[in-house]
Amino acid sequence: MKYELSERKNKAGLYRIRALRDIPWRGIKAGDLGGFVESEYNLSQEGDAWIGENAWVRGNAEVYGDAEIFGKARVYDNAKVGDGAHVYGNAEVHGNASVYGNARVGGNARVYDNARVFGYALVFGDT
Repeated sequence: MKYELSERKNKAGLYRIRALRDIPWRGIKAGDLGGFVESEYNLSQEGDAWIGENAWVRGNAEVYGDAEIFGKARVYDNAKVGDGAHVYGNAEVHGNASVYGNARVGGNARVYDNARVFGYALVFGDT
């Protein structure tokens, strides 16, 4: 197991995650707190995917592989973020959108509906 859900929910009803093992290349040590999820479905126990302390993932959204969600980023609905993708800043990924590979979505960008962002694509700013 990579993480566990804390007992306390935030005011949106989401659980904060707590690392159960080190993820050295992310600078995460066992016991460190991460971001928020609605359920264990939202963050895979496999790989080194992580959700940073102010970010959240809910609904049927899933973060997997070595993906990272951080800043105040939001991933929800049926969205998928995987492999080595990063979603950060105030970015949102939702609907049936997918971000994967080494793609980056940041700033105030929104990726939604059935959009696919992958490879080394960059989506940032107010796009």
